[in-house]
Formats: sequence, C-alpha cells, structure tokens
Amino acid sequence: MTRIAVLQMTSGIDPEANCATIADAARAAAGEGAAMMFTPEMSLLLDRDRKRAAAHIVSQDRSPFVPRLAALAQETGVTIALGSMAVRHEAGEKSANRSMLFAPGACAPVTYDKIHMFDVDLASGESWRESNAYAAGQAVVSVEDTPIGRLGLAVCYDIRFPALFEALGNRRCDAIAVPAAFTRPTGAAHWHVMLRARAIEAQAFVIAAAQVGRHEDGRETYGHSLVVDPWGEVLLDMGGEAPGLGFCDIDLGRITEVRAQVPALANRREIAKS
Repeated sequence: MTRIAVLQMTSGIDPEANCATIADAARAAAGEGAAMMFTPEMSLLLDRDRKRAAAHIVSQDRSPFVPRLAALAQETGVTIALGSMAVRHEAGEKSANRSMLFAPGACAPVTYDKIHMFDVDLASGESWRESNAYAAGQAVVSVEDTPIGRLGLAVCYDIRFPALFEALGNRRCDAIAVPAAFTRPTGAAHWHVMLRARAIEAQAFVIAAAQVGRHEDGRETYGHSLVVDPWGEVLLDMGGEAPGLGFCDIDLGRITEVRAQVPALANRREIAKS
C-alpha cells in the first residue's frame, strides 16, 4: 500500500496565502506517512478578475513559487502534484494553465499544460471563456516513476474528452491526476460519473483534487475531491462543503487484478476514421 494525500482547497486571490496552505498540508501529509500529495487546479491563484490576476502571473522561470514548492518537496520527502498554476506562456501573450509535479531531489518539475479550454455558457447564467486568456496545451504527458507508478496528467475540463484518457490508458498509466475547479451545476450533474468512467476506461486510479465552496472572486466550486480505483469504486470522497486534507491508501496490485479480469486495454482495437 502507498498512502497519498488529497488537498481540497478554497483558493483565493492571494498566492502567498494559498502557498502557505499547501506548505502546511504537505508537512501534515508527511506526518501521516503520505508519499504523494495532490492539489487542485489553480491552487496558487483563483481569480476571475483577469486584470487583478495579471499582476501575479509570470513565466515559470520567474515564479517565486516554483523553487519554493521544489524545496517543500525536498524538505518533506513528499512528491507534490500541483494541480495547476497560471504562468505566462513561453510563446505569445497568453498564459498557460500548467500542472507541475515536484519530486524530492528533482532539479525541475515535470509540467503539463491543460489541453482543453473551458469555453461555455451554462444554463445557470455562468459564462466562461478560458481561451481568451490561456493557450491550449499540445502534448499528452505521463510521468514514469512516481510513488504510485506511472502517472498521467490532465486538468479539469480535460475530463470530458475521452481521447486524452485513451492515450494515457495506452501508455498503461497506473494513475491519472485530474485536478479541478468544477462549477457547482456541472459538478452536480457530471463529476462523479465522468471520473468513474475515466478510471474504468483507463483501468487506472483516478485522483481528482478539487476546489470547493465560495471563493474571494465570487465563484462557487463543487468540491468532492475523489480517489477512484480501476474498477470504478470510489475510495475517497471529501464532500462539497469544506476544504481539508484527506488520505487514501493505494494498492497498486488492484490494477493487475482489474486488467486481468477485464482485459479492455489489451483488447482495444483501432477504429477507422470515416
């Protein structure tokens, strides 16, 4: 068994305060024997006021938080899967919604830029145009050697696009991180069923750290950070009311059991495009 920690947050508009929350959680995770900690999408800054947020968004190599999180992983011995943070994109004027994986002793984080942009108009009246400010990522990313095996990276809205998870399943990922800041309406309708479906399809653990509650910028997020096993069983659900740190023990042997019982990955066939 490998113990992981899942940090459910109500991130605000002050990156320093959010970073302090992550640091306290990492130290608590280490104290409880966790080998990895997962945080939500936009852990360090959640602010829909783009003019106000812009003052805090810099390139990855200029961010003060990247070396601090690397040092935190080294200090605690906990691999930190930062759900994402906003950084200025290396090409062009837009930003990137970037996941970062900090391993103790690593010289630089492994990164993944969110591929699918959340451009929607909801029946509740909420309207979001992520592509106005963020450049879409282009690459599927998995990390070979983590405490829970090969880890695939995705972010929030990516969950609605099975092709990405098919690609991660074809890489035989043992686990897939899906950090999120889901809205309440879409979360109530789709969050649990989609995460369970993605775990079943990829025959992998899915670990989804989420934002929760009412935030300083006025938005409300769904919460319910989940850990789902390869059979689709929910091992951890942190609810939709409050932030906090949850723990789950991962049995990697479960992956072999599920893939032997229903060898869907081995039986997968290429479907000709019309």
